[in-house]
Amino acid sequence: MALALADRWVWDSWYVRDGDTYHAFYLCASRGLVEPVRRHRYPTVGHAISKDLKNWTVVADALAPGDSPAFDSWTTWTGSIVKDDNGLWWMFYTGSSREDDGLIQTIGAATSKDLISWTKLGSKPLVQADGNWYELFDGKSWPDQAWRDPWVFRYPGESTWQMLITARSKDGKPESRGVIGHATSEDLIDWVVQPPLSKPDQGFGQNEVFQREIVDGVPILIFCVGFNETNASVAEKFGKISTTYSVVTDQRIQNVDFTKARPVPGKEIYAARLIQGPEGDWFLIGFIDEVDGVFVGELCDPIPVTADSELGLVLRSV
Repeated sequence: MALALADRWVWDSWYVRDGDTYHAFYLCASRGLVEPVRRHRYPTVGHAISKDLKNWTVVADALAPGDSPAFDSWTTWTGSIVKDDNGLWWMFYTGSSREDDGLIQTIGAATSKDLISWTKLGSKPLVQADGNWYELFDGKSWPDQAWRDPWVFRYPGESTWQMLITARSKDGKPESRGVIGHATSEDLIDWVVQPPLSKPDQGFGQNEVFQREIVDGVPILIFCVGFNETNASVAEKFGKISTTYSVVTDQRIQNVDFTKARPVPGKEIYAARLIQGPEGDWFLIGFIDEVDGVFVGELCDPIPVTADSELGLVLRSV
């Protein structure tokens, strides 16, 4: 495995390259919790570095939950990293709070000059779900208020920052309200929540951990879904799998058709990320969820991929 820790489980991860060094940030929790499901409420954001995406050196954790009251007083969950025009690194991440029993997900940020030491931007979130378009927690339709996994980027040649978010529409059938949440900003601090970039009722209760990239000339969106969060049509088409999916989009991720999404070929990996290797070729790295009913909690070795304009991500021969 690319990253397997003896004392901690590892799951969702996100990456950034600085010069010739790759930085992996990942959710991790002590194996001393015994029951893997408990990891979701006891995570920190771990950090490791590598030159080749295969051999990783673990360094000090990047983030941990804040003191109450705070938007992240219970958990610091999945995020992404960008560098601003002044050379400052920004990590956007998900928080859940003890003050609302962890039911309301919101998004905040931390900054760093060196990717090692991080300073949170206060105890309040920067981006929250807007009930004009998105489902808010009511204790009926869904176990919590989905608003997490921020993926931040800019379209080439543009100054506006875009954020893709795991979210649920306020409309549609409760079991298939998964949509692409969307927010924009000019300065990374003040964010305006926008309407979803997709429609509900396309087969998924929620689509997690979005990432948008141009892979070998093809605009690709990846995300992951657990088998218990897909409807019968998806299960009939692909089986009961929990894995990463890809879908080809237009250049601006508008009106994404999730009915055309396909599981990434090969073994099931969850919350996978696209990363360009040292030579510019594309790879996927995600975590191994369950094997024979046992949670593994390790990051896989890099999987060589390319893109097809109809099929989405496909395996690449090496």
